[in-house]
Amino acid sequence: MARRLTQKEIAKRAGVSQATVSLVLNGGAQGSQRIPEETRQRIQQVIADTGYVADPVARRMVNGRNNILGVFTYEPAFPQAQADFFAPLLFGIEAAAQERGYDLLLMTSAGKEADGSKRIFGKTSRLRIADGCILLGRKFDADELALMVKDDFAFVAIGRRDDAGGPVPYVGADYTAATRALVDRARSLGHRKFAYVGQSDGAESIADRWAGFGAGLAEGDQLVLHVDEVGLASDRLVDEVRISRATVVFFIELADAIPFKRAATAAGLNVPGDISIVVLGSHIRPDDTGTRFTTYSIPREEMARKAALALISWLEGQEHAKQTLLSCALIDGETLGINKETSVT
Repeated sequence: MARRLTQKEIAKRAGVSQATVSLVLNGGAQGSQRIPEETRQRIQQVIADTGYVADPVARRMVNGRNNILGVFTYEPAFPQAQADFFAPLLFGIEAAAQERGYDLLLMTSAGKEADGSKRIFGKTSRLRIADGCILLGRKFDADELALMVKDDFAFVAIGRRDDAGGPVPYVGADYTAATRALVDRARSLGHRKFAYVGQSDGAESIADRWAGFGAGLAEGDQLVLHVDEVGLASDRLVDEVRISRATVVFFIELADAIPFKRAATAAGLNVPGDISIVVLGSHIRPDDTGTRFTTYSIPREEMARKAALALISWLEGQEHAKQTLLSCALIDGETLGINKETSVT
C-alpha cells in the first residue's frame, strides 16, 4: 500500500506551489476557477501516479466523490435497550454500501456540544469527508434539516419526516396505513370500544400511528380511553381499561403491552377472550417470548437499504432522492380475538 503523500510532496512533483495544491484540494468551485486546467490536470496526474488516489480527498479530485456515505444519528447508534431499532438499519445501510462499492463513516462524535448533544454541522463534524449522509433516529433537529434542504445537501432520512423549508428526502414505513388496517381488523371482529395507550403527537412515527388509528374508526366506534403516556403501572392500566369498558387496547409500545397482558391475566382476564391487545409495531426485543402479539412488522432493514441506494443514485447523478413509504406486513398473532359483545367488567 502506497504511503500517504503530503501536500508539499505533491506540489514538488507537480512543479507547483503547496498553496496551489491546497486550492485544488480544498478550494471548492471558486478556488478551482483560479487554477489553469493544465495545472489542475498535472496535479491530478501526480496523485494518480503515486497512489495518493487512495486518500479520500484525492479521490474527490479524480471522480468528484470519495465513495463514502456518512451515517448520522442524534442518538447512540448501539443502545442496548433499542438494539432491534438500530441494528436492522445498520445492516441495510451496510448491504447497500457493499453492493455499490461505498464505505461508511459512522459519525459518532459529530459536532458534540457542551451539553452532550450532537449536531450535524458542529465544529468537530467530519461531514465534509462524506459525499452524502444518511440520517437515522427517532427525532431530528428541524433547523439542521432545513439547512440541509436549503443548501441542497445530498442526504436521505430513514423514516418519514415533515417538510423543513422544502421536501425532506426519506424512505420510511407507512405506519398510517398499517395502523388503520389493524383497526379495520379489530372492527371486523366486532370491536367498537377502543383504548389507546401512547402519545398522539411528537415524532412523525408517533403522529402517523395516531392518524391511522383515527382514520380507522368509523361511525358507532368509540375511543373510550386514551392514556397519553407510556410506562404507566400495568395494574393501574388494567383498572382503567375495566372502568372504560374497552374491549381492545392499542399500544404504541410493546414494552407497555407485555406487562399489561401479564397484569390482565393475573386479574383473571383472558386475552383475547375478555380483552384484546394490539401492538403498533415495535423497536425493542420482547422479553415475553411466550406471547405472539397481534401487530405489524416494520421493514427497517429494507428501509435502510433503499435509503442508502437512493442516496447513491443521487450522488451518481441518476435521480434526486424522493419520499418513499414501504408497507408494513400485518402479523395475526394471538392477542386479537372476537368481541364477545360483553365488555370487560
